[in-house]
Amino acid sequence: MLAYVFWHRPREGVGAEAYEQAQIAFHHSLAHAPPMGFRGSAVFRVTGLPWLAPAAPGQASAASYEDWYLLEDYTAMGVLNEAAVGRGHRGPHDALARRFGAGAGGLYGLLEGHADLHCEHVVWVSRPPGSRRGALAELLGDGMDPEHASLWRRQFVLGPAPEYCLLAPVAPAGVAPTRLPEGWRALTFAREALWGGA
Repeated sequence: MLAYVFWHRPREGVGAEAYEQAQIAFHHSLAHAPPMGFRGSAVFRVTGLPWLAPAAPGQASAASYEDWYLLEDYTAMGVLNEAAVGRGHRGPHDALARRFGAGAGGLYGLLEGHADLHCEHVVWVSRPPGSRRGALAELLGDGMDPEHASLWRRQFVLGPAPEYCLLAPVAPAGVAPTRLPEGWRALTFAREALWGGA
């Protein structure tokens, strides 16, 4: 199981309500006519993501968003890319794209747990460049309930996003500061669901 994660915010002058309605319309379109290999999506409102470019000087601080697209495999990523701007989805996609301001993305693979995106908290874990990963990554999920939580690892470097992601109702012991090696960092964010078709 793969997840394409996309963080974004509206362009200057676009209100949050209009932007959110455009997002929901696009995700609803995908749910109504899912591309091959697409397993659902979810959209969350989040704040404080350090890897999403800040608002331009003088621009009011806009809300940020986190989209998750669940995919069967790498082929499904290509299919989604084509389908998003293809017949049946182009109108909702273009309406959203006209309101888009800044974004960053990442492709993540499921390491363990159940791909349930409906968690209010997300923990992003990064490690210093060149540090040894070893078996430690597998310990990040220590204490999580695999029926209601999941551990993901970045597959490609598509942007500055962290290497690991843990979705869980509460942060498990494996991502506690006392458990992480020197230089590793875990950032926890609360998020508000706007769409949950996954």
